[in-house]
Amino acid sequence: MRIAAGVDAGSAFTRCMILGLDGHEVCFLGCGQARAGGWFKGRVADRRRITSSILEAVAQASRQAGVEVESVVLGVGGPPVYGFNHHWAYQFGRPREVDASDLEFAVEQAADVRFENDRMLLHVCPQDFTVDGRARFHFPRGAVCTRLEANVHLVTTSTMETQAIVSAAHEAHLAVEETVFEPLAAAYASLLQEDRSRGVAVVDVGLHSTDLVVYDGDALVHSRSLPICGDHFTKDVAWGFTIPYEDAERLKQEFGCAILGLTADNSLIVVPSPDGKLVEAPRRRLNEILEARAEELFLYVANELRYCGMEKSLVEGVVLTGAGAEMEGLCDVAERVLNCQARKGLTIGVRDYPRECDGPAWTVVAGLAMYSARLKVRRQQRRRAPGVLNLILR
Repeated sequence: MRIAAGVDAGSAFTRCMILGLDGHEVCFLGCGQARAGGWFKGRVADRRRITSSILEAVAQASRQAGVEVESVVLGVGGPPVYGFNHHWAYQFGRPREVDASDLEFAVEQAADVRFENDRMLLHVCPQDFTVDGRARFHFPRGAVCTRLEANVHLVTTSTMETQAIVSAAHEAHLAVEETVFEPLAAAYASLLQEDRSRGVAVVDVGLHSTDLVVYDGDALVHSRSLPICGDHFTKDVAWGFTIPYEDAERLKQEFGCAILGLTADNSLIVVPSPDGKLVEAPRRRLNEILEARAEELFLYVANELRYCGMEKSLVEGVVLTGAGAEMEGLCDVAERVLNCQARKGLTIGVRDYPRECDGPAWTVVAGLAMYSARLKVRRQQRRRAPGVLNLILR
């Protein structure tokens, strides 16, 4: 059985998942998580601490799976990542039939963009082709035309940040098969092809970053990192109750709800006071704080949807992943602000998937491991396929 593994080196926890390849089916073998360190506001601050957390998470997963991990697909995200759409026109000069090499060349040219300093290309995501002014051809091989345009979405990130996280994995004695934008991995684990084709957004809420991707017609049309994250919720609670950060995090996890209507008005919680005593406080006050920040988060999402023209086109709604998505009531706020359905993104398509991992906090790392499995299954197929097919098959 071949092994596929993913590592999500997050700001709060580093998670590893190992899957086994049984033909074209993937099955769960093991997982592990370790308290993370070495991050500051979504950026690498101490590479050695990140390496240590990767080693611990991979060791736990390896012991459970009974296998050794040599290579992984590594997740990246946070403020350094943003994407944009780009296109390139290929003028033939005379009518002729489009072949696979024309499509490959058009995509390569559309991706040939000069970036700013410390920017690198993370993903080239073909969207569609325009043939003599007729749009939305997904694979127009054999069409006769004089002008071919390739439309792509380019996801970029910081070269320095990516090299730092890859170096941390190398120092943990792991080869990096590929780096993947984390909400793309979450989408791979929790969405079906028909979900993407009908229009859907994935919002991955982490401790120090919230990342967004938007799909339409099975094509990635928008990707961005948002300035509101799980850390803001906790800090708001700490300020609102004048308590330490750790106590605020505990209150948020145990009693927090992002919408007022889901808890009784007379419900009370016990919080530490500044003089060290325990006092009672209305739970409604906690939920008011969380609801205000949740509304702000989804107002940012709404702005991004308007920017890419998808504010009224998400037939499949919004899918929430990441540990921050576990907060009660967050889907309700998303539905109210965005005026579409919302649900938590859970992993699908993995045999023997354990109940303890069946939550949005594990969706990204599951998607990274599934991506690794897909790379291994299709390695020979990609070697035989033209270059543009390599991108489509991934």
